[in-house]
Amino acid sequence: MDEEGQLIQPQDQSCWATLPDVCLRRIFWWLGDKDRSRAALVCRKWNQMMYSADLWRYRTITFSGRPSRVHTSKFESALWYVKKFGHYLEHLEIKFLNPYNALLTKKFQVTMQGLLLCLGKRNNRLKSLSIQYLELDRLVWRNSTRSLFMKSLSSFLKKMGKHLDYLNLKGARLTVEQGCHILNSLSHLKRESMVSGLNIEDYFSHHLAVYSSPQFNQTMATFRNLVSLTLNYNCISDELLESLGENNAGTLWTMNIKCHTRDPHGQVIWGMSWAKLARSATNLQVNFCFEQVMKYEHLARILLQEIPVRSISLRNCSFRDPDWSMRPTLTDLLPTFRHTLQKLTFEFNNSHESLDKELHLLILSCRKLFYFKIWAFLDVKFVEQILKSQEEGRCALRTLKVKIYINRYETNEEDRTLREIYRKYRKLIDSELNYFVIAYSLM
Repeated sequence: MDEEGQLIQPQDQSCWATLPDVCLRRIFWWLGDKDRSRAALVCRKWNQMMYSADLWRYRTITFSGRPSRVHTSKFESALWYVKKFGHYLEHLEIKFLNPYNALLTKKFQVTMQGLLLCLGKRNNRLKSLSIQYLELDRLVWRNSTRSLFMKSLSSFLKKMGKHLDYLNLKGARLTVEQGCHILNSLSHLKRESMVSGLNIEDYFSHHLAVYSSPQFNQTMATFRNLVSLTLNYNCISDELLESLGENNAGTLWTMNIKCHTRDPHGQVIWGMSWAKLARSATNLQVNFCFEQVMKYEHLARILLQEIPVRSISLRNCSFRDPDWSMRPTLTDLLPTFRHTLQKLTFEFNNSHESLDKELHLLILSCRKLFYFKIWAFLDVKFVEQILKSQEEGRCALRTLKVKIYINRYETNEEDRTLREIYRKYRKLIDSELNYFVIAYSLM
């Protein structure tokens, strides 16, 4: 009370009462569903904030194969809120982690059937949908459960096809017929799909020669607005490249291509097919990721000089073939792309072969290279050579990540040398580089 007997409002209460809506929305944005619900009970203004569209545009729902009581509660809560505020939803990500029996996959299928049906009726603004690592070819998926899930997803995509801009079904692992059926749902109404981002990496089951399927090429011909396309190399064919050039020349910017040893990759692609696509899609950049495909003859057949390659990743730490050599790839193949390469990632076992000099020369030859990461057997002085070249302006790296494999239990000597190198080039590293270098024992 003041001297006249009037009630004085606390200072903090008046501040909250006059807080601008944009600030209040930001606070609500950081709160979890449970805390949002509690906050909505404070007053009418806070309750209205609960219905702000900004709060419900992005949602991630995680369905765990081995849920705890806490996780189950969070999942059910997230599901309830998505159904309640689903008409605001623009970006939806669904994760199904570690299904270990048929009962769980059936529960997931029933849950998704209800969710997708609800969203299909109420939502007309969904822009992106991500459902990764379903692994539908596993035995935990009964045929009936798989068919019902695919039917629900297909019906949902038919309704959302005119709004959807990005679709990620990475790791679905379907047959060619099943996969094409799902993708064709996007073009159900207009006979063509306007999706600009499509991720179908590991979308088809392993060991399938998708590139030889006319059905797949016909399906991909329905996409007319692709900006980004992610897929496996076993999907690539001359026909696909021609189709992309004809239907997506004005939009296609990025192709991410994964090549794994378990996938067939023996098809012959003509360099002129890549050259024609590159001429049509003038902004195209291609990123390759090779998993356990390391031999020069395999890489040379895939990495044709006509491809506008932006990044290359070669990963196979356990490779121990004594007849294998990485040197021809570093000295003959990769320098072909020195005018376009911007990122290089290596992880391999070269215990029988020193490659420091070849790697250094490769970095110097790629003048646009800004990202370099390598896990391999290297001399510690390799790092100093790179930093010296950076200091002299002979390369323009912004990220340098090196894990030096050592065939000993102790790495004390290497650690000491690395500390000295860091102190010597600290000013350069702190001002220019995202720098991570360690010595790692493989014993």
